Amino acid sequence: MPLCLSARSVSKRFGGLVAIDSVDLDIEEHSIASVIGPNGAGKTTFFNCVSGFYTPEEGSIVFYGRSIVGYRPDNITAMGIARTYQNVRLFQNMTALENILVGQHVHLKSGVWASLLRTPSQKAEEAEAHAAARKMLEFVGLGGQGDVLAKNLPYGSQRRLEIARALSSRPRLLLLDEPTAGMNPQETDDLMRFIRRLVDELRLTILLIEHDMKVVMGISDMVSVLHYGMKIAEGKPKQIQADPKVIEAYLGTGVSYGHA
Repeated sequence: MPLCLSARSVSKRFGGLVAIDSVDLDIEEHSIASVIGPNGAGKTTFFNCVSGFYTPEEGSIVFYGRSIVGYRPDNITAMGIARTYQNVRLFQNMTALENILVGQHVHLKSGVWASLLRTPSQKAEEAEAHAAARKMLEFVGLGGQGDVLAKNLPYGSQRRLEIARALSSRPRLLLLDEPTAGMNPQETDDLMRFIRRLVDELRLTILLIEHDMKVVMGISDMVSVLHYGMKIAEGKPKQIQADPKVIEAYLGTGVSYGHA
């Protein structure tokens, strides 16, 4: 299976704190890879390095054969990597449809003057964008709710809308940072099925941070475990569940499955 993303010896420091230390991670195309570990393990720091919010001090991150280290987040989005966040980050006073249109912005071609003058090409592009946004709402189960303000949607629907906005940038790799946080069991089960659909139907690759071990073990093809910034284990879900190092550091210690 071809590699979607390959990270080698990635390290990130904040002053004297080593947040991630020489992390290697390979993600196969069209797979679901999860990164787990206790609080402060470096999971979100690694996400931020992949998505361009941080630049690692050492190491390489290659996306479909192209180095992405040092690029701005908007450049990396345009290359085909999108993400969501631990806390829902929607434009709360914009409608669901408008939130998705924001996600499409990276691919829109009309400039300022075309938008001001309302040229025929700009009008056609706008109509196409609205049609695509409505189609995306249908895909994520929010059909008919395009005019609803984001803040008025139920929490589970807000999570889906955030994923829909990320999908609107047409990614090949989607980073999901604790997507089921705050969800009830039914919402969690629904989202697990939805994430699998993203791989099966859209042929995406997923990199997931998740505290809910039922989710991780239920949908992951490969699981990597971080502890104090270092990768201590990697393997199939059943291998990780039985790994003594993982049990000692994370699964068997009673540590809460919290945020990085």
